[in-house]
Amino acid sequence: MKTETPQIVNRQDYTPPPYLVDSVELDVRFHTGEVLVNSHLRLRRNPAAAPGQALQLDGHELETMAMAIDGTALAEDRYTRTDSTLTIARLPDALTLSTQTRIDPDHNTSLAGLYRSKDGYFTQCEAQGFRRITWFPDRPDIMARYRVTLHADKASLPVLLANGNPVGSGDEGPDRHWACWEDPFPKPCYLFALVAARLEVLRDEFSTGRGRSVQLAVFVEPGKLDQCAHAMDALKRAMRWDEEVFGLECDLDHYMIVAVGDFNMGAMENKGLNIFNTKYVLARADTATDGDYQNIDRVVAHEYFHNWTGNRVTCRDWFQLSLKEGLTVFRDQEFGADTHSRAVTRIRDVRALRAAQFPEDAGPMAHPVRPDSYIEINNFYTSTVYEKGAEVVRMIQTLIGRKAFRCGMDLYFARHDGQAVTCDDFVAAMADASGTDLTQFKRWYDHAGTPRLLASGSYDPVARRYVLTVSQSRPTAVEDSPSQPSQPFHIPIAIGLLGPDGDDLPLVLTGESEHARTDRTTCVLSLTKSKQQFVFEGLAAAPVPSLLRNFSAPVILDYAWSDDDLSHLLAHDSDPFNRWEAGQRLASRLILTAAAELSAGRPASWPQSFVDATAQVLARADEDPAFAAEALTLPGEATLAEEMTVVDPDALHAARNGLRLLVAERLTNALRQRYEALAPRVPYQPTPAAAGRRALRNLCLGTLGELKTSEVRTLAMAQFASADNMSDQFAALSILAQDDCRQRPAALAAFFERWQGEALVMDKWLAVQAASRLPDTLAVVQGLLAHPAFDLRNPNKVYALLNTFGNNHVRFHAADGSGYHFLAEQIGQIDRINPQVAARLARRFDRWRKFDAGRQQHARSALAKLHASKDVSSDLLEIVGRALA
Repeated sequence: MKTETPQIVNRQDYTPPPYLVDSVELDVRFHTGEVLVNSHLRLRRNPAAAPGQALQLDGHELETMAMAIDGTALAEDRYTRTDSTLTIARLPDALTLSTQTRIDPDHNTSLAGLYRSKDGYFTQCEAQGFRRITWFPDRPDIMARYRVTLHADKASLPVLLANGNPVGSGDEGPDRHWACWEDPFPKPCYLFALVAARLEVLRDEFSTGRGRSVQLAVFVEPGKLDQCAHAMDALKRAMRWDEEVFGLECDLDHYMIVAVGDFNMGAMENKGLNIFNTKYVLARADTATDGDYQNIDRVVAHEYFHNWTGNRVTCRDWFQLSLKEGLTVFRDQEFGADTHSRAVTRIRDVRALRAAQFPEDAGPMAHPVRPDSYIEINNFYTSTVYEKGAEVVRMIQTLIGRKAFRCGMDLYFARHDGQAVTCDDFVAAMADASGTDLTQFKRWYDHAGTPRLLASGSYDPVARRYVLTVSQSRPTAVEDSPSQPSQPFHIPIAIGLLGPDGDDLPLVLTGESEHARTDRTTCVLSLTKSKQQFVFEGLAAAPVPSLLRNFSAPVILDYAWSDDDLSHLLAHDSDPFNRWEAGQRLASRLILTAAAELSAGRPASWPQSFVDATAQVLARADEDPAFAAEALTLPGEATLAEEMTVVDPDALHAARNGLRLLVAERLTNALRQRYEALAPRVPYQPTPAAAGRRALRNLCLGTLGELKTSEVRTLAMAQFASADNMSDQFAALSILAQDDCRQRPAALAAFFERWQGEALVMDKWLAVQAASRLPDTLAVVQGLLAHPAFDLRNPNKVYALLNTFGNNHVRFHAADGSGYHFLAEQIGQIDRINPQVAARLARRFDRWRKFDAGRQQHARSALAKLHASKDVSSDLLEIVGRALA
């Protein structure tokens, strides 16, 4: 058998598979210490492939016990095997390939393929997990129908599930039983799923718009049935929304969700049998925060929406991953906007984009929405593919309009239902349905880096004319050759103009801007050149421009607004996103200026104008408490760091906290009054309105927490003790965890004592300590590694403790390098257990080059040690190698 080294896979090397698979029959038998998998594949030569090619199958850690072609055993000289491939030449045009393999899921700590969790056996086959179950051409453009029969012990594994519909079940003697499932829809193997476990189930029914009945089920571990009602409700709301907004009806007779505590991702859209991380299913008022409830809404909807955008129409190859993920993130964002607050949903989505994707676009893992190459596809389930991919879809809707976008979706499904296609196919449907030329726009799919817009405006009072000049640029990407310089993108810029009274001015465009899509007060300008001017006529006074309304493009915008301009936008802009954005720009400007002063050894100074603007937001908070909470939340340290040439994390941390303290000191009474006015008067409800009130109330308490007075500590402790819901209790705990006071250890101990039996709540307990700003945080995290609440083999625990510490900007980036060396050591240990989780955790090092020389030396040393580790996985090797390059 040949041993392989990791290979680079290039998008341009795609070729059609030599054989197609019409049907798959699997017989899976669970026994103590092993699982036997009998597979029968009906194959036929692909007419689209080059003739005469051999059949290549993928496999990983399979013990092959038998192979046969059309019932005849396959001689050893008929095939060639490596660590991960099985190649068979000289085959007929149609055949049945039968294999029997033995696998050991009990020791599969990677949580890919078939693996054991505490309640039974589960699968995760995306992206390349199916090859851990049986030999198969494991690629998404192989779509087949599956029939699966499961055999297991009746007492220990009473629930047997697979994709599709149940077609039979029964007993096999006194101790064992079987169940057979058949999926009527062809699917790629990454959508295959099976479950054999001890679970409890909540059942319900959904009636489609055409009157079809769909049987719904949510399976959870024993004892958690009272925590899955919200997930069921979210599923039914998502199903109804998809019918009403996109005309997409559920095509299944059965739709099942299974929650498991050991899972690498958030959830998986396997056709009809979604497998979820428990954190996106389980919720009860006393165990889940408002954020948890909202995440469940979005993730349940996301996986359901994949039934059409990902399952019925899937990816031709993994380079097209954003075809399904970017589109489906856009759809779950729209569902969230319609379900909760559209303005607040947009703000939170953009905040997350800037915190994760913008740094990714500027770091060693920068890649296009449609990557050009990879070593491990698992490393490209990134914010660029998902969130930036969603922004690309949103820009298409912005450019062609909602009505045309819906027509484009209809055309996309009419053309490609049941096919594996590309991003180009999606854009072509949009272009053809709308009559819009999107050729230039497609550059968004193929170039890495965040575009930067430089905008300036001039007003002529005599001509009553305002001229907006916009130029675009972006970082030079590796695929840009000197002979072919970077080409401009097609960028939609939504704009409004505010008059001195704060009202939107009518927009009358002339000259080259006449083709811009417009209504009376907002228009969408199409920036298609490196530099363009847009001319607005008939303006009686100099306007304040409101640019990139609703964040119409994922770009960095430079415009020289004065502090007064930003205050004007914050007070009056009719676009809620840009009202929030104005406040963020004001706060960022102050924090970054103060950080520079502190870094130079000078004291920071703060203007009263920001306090006054904050007071105005507080005074108007009754209009939309959720929006006020977002407007009063300062930009995060990682987001602010991206605007610094060399990051001083200590100065940045002190500056941001200094601004919070200023607000707390100057507005103590207003914050306290607002906090008291928002006190709950009815039992907890996870409604958007109630969640908004809690968010603002807890923000007021958190800001007051900067005072570190006994009065505020007593207030936080009282809320912690009396809260009837996790949102308020955990908010109080988070405030106390930042304060070196006597209430802190008491609250942490009480929280643990109450919730030690709830794994997801214990994740919060781990995370709140890892996120603390206190100087001893690293020592606390090191101690928690040995705590019974932590398990290095469980991804949720790792993310809660170690990933949270890696995102603790001031403590992870300690000047002595202790944070770097600690996390690198843990990554090395995790890599031997679960390479996917190790690789994701290593992404915390992406921006190490942004820091001073001393920190860079420590980070480089930690990364180099990881890179030189014995038997480092290809997942981790790719991430660390790119970071060091």
